[in-house]
Amino acid sequence: MRLKTLARACATLALIAAGAAPALATPDKPVIALANAYFGNTWRHQMVDAFKEAAEKAKAEGKIADYIILNGDGTVAQQNSQIAELILKKVDAIAVDAASETAVNGIIEKACKAGIKVVSFDSIASAPCNWQLNFDFKGYKREQAEWVLKKIGGKGNVIVVRGVKGSAPDADMYSAQEAVLKNYPDVKVVATVYGQATASVAQSAVANALPSLPHVDAVLGQGGSDDTGIAQAFDQYGGEYAKKMPVIEGGGSSNFIQWWTKQREANNYSTISMNTTPGIGGAAFWLAYELVKGANPPKLMIMPVATVTDENLKDFSSLPAGVIVSPSYSQQWVQDNLIKAKAGN
Repeated sequence: MRLKTLARACATLALIAAGAAPALATPDKPVIALANAYFGNTWRHQMVDAFKEAAEKAKAEGKIADYIILNGDGTVAQQNSQIAELILKKVDAIAVDAASETAVNGIIEKACKAGIKVVSFDSIASAPCNWQLNFDFKGYKREQAEWVLKKIGGKGNVIVVRGVKGSAPDADMYSAQEAVLKNYPDVKVVATVYGQATASVAQSAVANALPSLPHVDAVLGQGGSDDTGIAQAFDQYGGEYAKKMPVIEGGGSSNFIQWWTKQREANNYSTISMNTTPGIGGAAFWLAYELVKGANPPKLMIMPVATVTDENLKDFSSLPAGVIVSPSYSQQWVQDNLIKAKAGN
């Protein structure tokens, strides 16, 4: 309940900050909006910050009249209501981090019919009229799971920590992990829990499961800051894990990378971190802007992921605490890599 209250409060504050009554759009200066279904983890906070940074830059340069940011509590009902509100405000474009791949399609179609450009990203929607800016969740999760299972010799006990319940990324990543696990008959999944891509939730879920489990050799996660919470759960459990930690998939959290660095120095710990980049919020803003200005990119565009290995770990170990590994994406980057890069997308 606290999380929902916080999300609603953040939504209200964001709307006020961006202007509850946005400046009127003109053909030269559009109003761009963000409808973010969920605001309960570090990744989403950083994504919203990236959108806001790009929007502030565009506004300062006179490219847009205004922008609106609405953050939700994770429910379809609230996001439908938010998008309906944005339609009434007659914004020019909406970037949607969706609560569901299908359940928000109806309101998105209404937005499209009203002449609004819609881009769904990260957690995409499947409405035919909207552009999708996605990650190859299945591809990179297959690659990461293969690395981890080979690292433990193709046998042992594994915990699977799923992400944001009901989201398209959770479904894609979990299906990819299941496909890889089927190729390793000597690997046993001893627990499957939801971590909500949040350190505290993941820590609690894993900590509650550990006392009833056999020795755990690896953990397959989904990213955000769940990696930090998983590591903390094993740290606190101690015992057999005090000297030999399971191979925990990294999800790009700087706190996990700092933990990994210390473990590597002390015990030659080895793992791999791969994550979707919250900087996509900035890319989504610039893509929405370019669509309003007449760009015609592919309907589906794929963003790169960030990868940290034992070899380049030192390049990221000095990141500040509480952030997710991510580049920022400029208007020029979007023009060069999304608008113009039609082949293969």
